[in-house]
Amino acid sequence: MVHVLSSRVLLRPTDPERSREFYGGALGLAVYREFGTGPERGVVYFLGGGFLEVSGRSQTPPGPGLELWMQVADAAAAHKEFLLRGVEVIEPPERKPWGLIEMWIADPDGVRIAVVEVPEDHPMRFRPGI
Repeated sequence: MVHVLSSRVLLRPTDPERSREFYGGALGLAVYREFGTGPERGVVYFLGGGFLEVSGRSQTPPGPGLELWMQVADAAAAHKEFLLRGVEVIEPPERKPWGLIEMWIADPDGVRIAVVEVPEDHPMRFRPGI
């Protein structure tokens, strides 16, 4: 068995500066670390319990199956903030049949991002024995 010490999602955008502005500016993700110099420099952002590294450059957008999932405390407040910052909102916040409040946004390369609020009464909030 392999003991994983850390992990992150690696994203190779078509326009690194535009993507850094989106994740660091429009979404307001905090920077964990930066490396390299110039337009191809890398930035690793805190992403809740994980990390998102935006580095390098790709000639094509990431594959259509790549999606990110981010949990927030208040989806309605995040929605307002995203609209103010010019973030493309694909679907506004809505309580889904499975009980989560979900909103979908997209990054500059079209990567879909689920922004999720877990309501107080949702089973994900209950952890027996803890």
